Amino acid sequence: MTEAATMQFHPQPQAGTARPWAFPAPERATLDNGLTVLRCHRPGQQVVAVEIHLEAPLDAEPAGLDGVATIMARAFNEGTDKHSAEDFAAELDRCGASMDAHADHPGVRVSLEVPVSRLPKALGLLADALRAPAFADSEIERLVRNRLDEIPHEAANPGRRAAKELSRQLFPATSRMSRPRQGTEETVTAIDSAAVRAFYEKHVRPATATAVVVGDLTGVDLDAVLADTIGAWTGGTAQPRPVPPVTADDTGRVVIVDRPGAVQTQLLIGRVGPDRHDRVWPAQVLGTYCLGGTLTSRLDRVLREEKGYTYGVRSFAQVLRSAPDGTGAAMLAISGSVDTESTGPALEDLWKVLRTLAADGLTDAERDVAVQNLVGVAPLKYEMAASVAATLADQVEQHLPDDFQAQLYRRLAATGTVEATAAVVSAFPEDRLVTVLVGDAAQIEEPVRALGIGEVSVVTG
Repeated sequence: MTEAATMQFHPQPQAGTARPWAFPAPERATLDNGLTVLRCHRPGQQVVAVEIHLEAPLDAEPAGLDGVATIMARAFNEGTDKHSAEDFAAELDRCGASMDAHADHPGVRVSLEVPVSRLPKALGLLADALRAPAFADSEIERLVRNRLDEIPHEAANPGRRAAKELSRQLFPATSRMSRPRQGTEETVTAIDSAAVRAFYEKHVRPATATAVVVGDLTGVDLDAVLADTIGAWTGGTAQPRPVPPVTADDTGRVVIVDRPGAVQTQLLIGRVGPDRHDRVWPAQVLGTYCLGGTLTSRLDRVLREEKGYTYGVRSFAQVLRSAPDGTGAAMLAISGSVDTESTGPALEDLWKVLRTLAADGLTDAERDVAVQNLVGVAPLKYEMAASVAATLADQVEQHLPDDFQAQLYRRLAATGTVEATAAVVSAFPEDRLVTVLVGDAAQIEEPVRALGIGEVSVVTG
């Protein structure tokens, strides 16, 4: 008789003791050149993330040169007084580093990711880009051509076109927020290297900049590295720039951007509301998530699951700009797309969702799921150093305290159903929403007019 074969099993892994999690707290310091530095040691994060916030907001762009901040940001990668554009890119590659920059209403952000072993070299390159960018005529001309090539593609994209129209509708023509962030064909065409350098020299200096450094800094003499790199960047002081108030017209109305023959309609419904300084922000975040933050939220349950109008509709709040005095504004919006024939019925049901929410409120179950999703996944969301650095830099440019994100999670967990309901109903009042539809006006205008959700107008382009 043969003996029965036996299998050897590895012992079952046992769960360890759960450790409390909180959003990382940075250490704040100021270098001799006036540059503010936030550092955050994250053990195990061998790729260090650096974010530089430059106080060069879009409303500082000269008249007729919308887009100059964007061209300047892109040109930081295009050579310095030490390296040509090709050499600069090659040096970054040798470090295993990536560097990017973009301009938005609060200012310009420059991002760097690099293995910690190459941090000194990569920070030196970043410092050179900030200290002495080349802004060569040929490179600026190429960046301008590239930007001009992007504009027709953006106009053809229904989502981008809807966002452009919503900004134009909400803000007065004199406001920079009413115009495309990266400029128009007319304004970008007027940009040259002299204009870029003039904008740089007026607004980019260490005294008004902040650097965020996040990663595993074990064994790194960061003070010495900073002193030898961005700490050696010099520049004059500057008076704080006045921040113009944000004004918006959210009179309920519908604007159809006509796209003859379109088989889908892009929806973007929005208004301007409070930013993160307002005490209502946590409840607004929670309520907005319940409304349309995920596949199981109310809008998706009705428009996607029950009616099959769409692959998904989302609601969100995006900070536009904040000021040192605690004032600011956020875009509160609902976005998605539906097939052309369903445009009228989909909008009708969307408004029913808003009315039902105002009449009956959220449920405790909806609130509990939202808290679990928003707070429970935070440790995963911030696994990477780049995520932590980006959030800390957001707090800097929005004039928030360094512990804002950590406090936000506590406040979200403490927010009740009634408070979340009141916040989301206030955020999306059914009679104070500007609705932009990019689609076939011949097919959707009459069904939309019949809904009575606001005066309807049609624009082309």
